[in-house]
Amino acid sequence: MKIFICASKYNYCHIPDIAKKLKKGGHILTFPNRYNDPFYEERVKKISKEKHIKIKRKYLKLQVKKVARNDALLVINFDKEKNKNYIGGSTFLEMYKAFELGKKIFLYNPIPEGNLKDEIIAFNPKIINGNLNLIK
Repeated sequence: MKIFICASKYNYCHIPDIAKKLKKGGHILTFPNRYNDPFYEERVKKISKEKHIKIKRKYLKLQVKKVARNDALLVINFDKEKNKNYIGGSTFLEMYKAFELGKKIFLYNPIPEGNLKDEIIAFNPKIINGNLNLIK
């Protein structure tokens, strides 16, 4: 299966181990924007508001293409500070696009509590609770 791995940049550290297991299972992976330099956007934001907006727009358009060319989305939603099973804004948008395109959506951990919980439930993701063998 072709899988787009999505996560908050704060959770990119969990991706290598997960990716290794998925590749071993024969899956083809697409990684998040700036996977090799997750805090690039934060550095740009400090330098130039205009450049940050331009980069953010570019990334949002790129993620639409990534969702479209994959069979499924795997959301790596570990905790971020006090936010349990965190899903950020860009990841939420990736989930919405996957839902819109009829792609499978997998959540590594349960749906987080918060103001977007009902929308995430409506996307009907499969919660795998860390069991990558459930990705089919």
